[in-house]
Amino acid sequence: MTEHATATDTATLAADAVVLDIDGVLVDVAESYRRAIVESVEFVYDRTIRKADIQQFKDAGGFNNDWELAHAAALYVLATSEGYDASIGEFTDAIAAEGGGLEAAETVVRDGIGARATQRVTSRWDRERLRDVFQQQYLGTELYRALEGGEPDAELADEAGFIHDEPVLLSAETRDWLVDAYDGAVGVLTGRPEAEAELALDRVGLADEISVEHRFTMDDWEEGKPHPRALTTLADRFDAERVVFAGDTLDDIRTATNANEADATREYHGIGVLTGGLTGDDGRRKYEAENASAVLESVNDLPALLGA
Repeated sequence: MTEHATATDTATLAADAVVLDIDGVLVDVAESYRRAIVESVEFVYDRTIRKADIQQFKDAGGFNNDWELAHAAALYVLATSEGYDASIGEFTDAIAAEGGGLEAAETVVRDGIGARATQRVTSRWDRERLRDVFQQQYLGTELYRALEGGEPDAELADEAGFIHDEPVLLSAETRDWLVDAYDGAVGVLTGRPEAEAELALDRVGLADEISVEHRFTMDDWEEGKPHPRALTTLADRFDAERVVFAGDTLDDIRTATNANEADATREYHGIGVLTGGLTGDDGRRKYEAENASAVLESVNDLPALLGA
C-alpha cells in the first residue's frame, strides 16, 4: 500500500487514470442534497434529523444514494414514535454492524421495536412520496417538471431548487491540468442520477471533457458504492494499470479497496478529500483507518499528489 499522503507531503502517486466522485469533490452539496434530506423528511413527517447527523449515516456505509439516506432518516424518525429510543449514533453504528444501507436500517428497527411496531412504522413509511418531495426541493419547479415530468406540490411550486446552491470546488487550474495530463483518462463515478450528474459536470466545465463511456452514475449500475464493478470497468475502458479514485466518503475508499481485491491485475488508490462531510483531523483519521492511499484538503491538491 502506498504511503499515506497529505496536501503538504512530498509523497506522490503514479497513475494512468483519474476517477472523480462529484458530490463533495467537484461541488459542495451541504446546502443541496444534504439539505434536501433533512427538509424532505420534515415536509412529509413534520419531524426530521439534523444536517450534522447525515454524516453518521454516510460513515455507516451503503448510503451513497441520498434518496435512500432520506428513507433511512424517515425510518428512524417514525421508529422513535413507536418506542425506539436509540440515539442516531447508536442507530447508525447498528446499521454499520449489519453491513450498511437501507436494508440494514430496517433490520435494526425491527430488532429494536419488534415486528408489530415495525409494521405500524412501515405502513406510514412512504418512500415514493419522500423521493418525490426530495426531487421537488432539490431540483426546483422548472427542473422538476423537465426531469421528473410531474407537477410540484402547491407549497413547493415556484421554488428555485437547492441544486442552484452547489458551490464549485474544482478550480479551473486543476480541471485544466487533469484534462491535459490525463488526456482521455479522466472519469466520473457518482451516485447521482445521470441528468443531475450532467448538470454538475457542466457547471465545473467537465461535461465536454469526460466521455459518456467514462462515466458511471446511478443509472448505470445497481450495486452502488462500495461495490467495485464500476471502478474496475472504468479501469478496463481506460486500459489503465494504476487508477486513482478521489471521493469524499468512506465508501469511496472502500470502493478502491474492493477493486484491488476484485482485480489483482491493477492498482487502485482511494483518495479521500476533506471538502465533503468528512473534515478536519477527525475526517483524516477516519480515512486513514480505511487505508486511504492519501488524504487531501481538496481535489485541487491532486496535481501535487500526482506529480505536477
